[in-house]
Amino acid sequence: MTTEPPAPSPDASDPEARGMRLRAVLLVLTAVSGLIDAVSFLSLGQVFTANMTGNVVILGFAAAGAPGFSVAHTVTSLMAFLAGATAGGRIAARFRGGSRRTWTRVALAMEAVLVGSAAVVAFARPGTTGTAYTIIALSAFAIGLRNATVRKLSVPDLTTTVLTMTLTGLVAESPLGSNTERRARRRICAVLSLTAGGALGAWLVLHQSLGIPLLLAALTSGVLAVMASGRE
Repeated sequence: MTTEPPAPSPDASDPEARGMRLRAVLLVLTAVSGLIDAVSFLSLGQVFTANMTGNVVILGFAAAGAPGFSVAHTVTSLMAFLAGATAGGRIAARFRGGSRRTWTRVALAMEAVLVGSAAVVAFARPGTTGTAYTIIALSAFAIGLRNATVRKLSVPDLTTTVLTMTLTGLVAESPLGSNTERRARRRICAVLSLTAGGALGAWLVLHQSLGIPLLLAALTSGVLAVMASGRE
């Protein structure tokens, strides 16, 4: 009597399934966004390089002459983000119909290089005007590229940078609302991830230097570039 060999598991037969699930990757990237925005807002003139919704409002504040805000810094961030999103769209088109895993890893590797370059600049020439603009441009470009990728991945409630609709869904679909909640845990984790990243980034900026959270963000993106799978 002979027995057939066991069928391979899905993970063994499907390269897309190897590595960290996209949901986990995107939650960690949400924390990275908090790190990066802590650096930009607390050290680079009250500008966001991850949260563009906030930047649009800040641009209005700066244009009205509110103290502490810079039109130049905010426009630099917005333009760099849009350029990064354009590059992310090109990458998405290049990998359309191909490996989701490879596409995600390429985008995250590019983010790691860009944010790592910002960290190098922060350590090499701290406190200069040119350094501020360089860090803003590099980090905003990196997040724009990432956002274009995340948008195409279309994992619900995990945009990695903004939480307005995530929070809306959390309460609107809760038992107090329509009672149709299906992703409460994911939404709560997204909120906690951004909060934790922001808190850690703020602590590092206030007690260490702005280069350290940038380096941590770059290393995290680099690790995720190696580990990400194509599965949700």
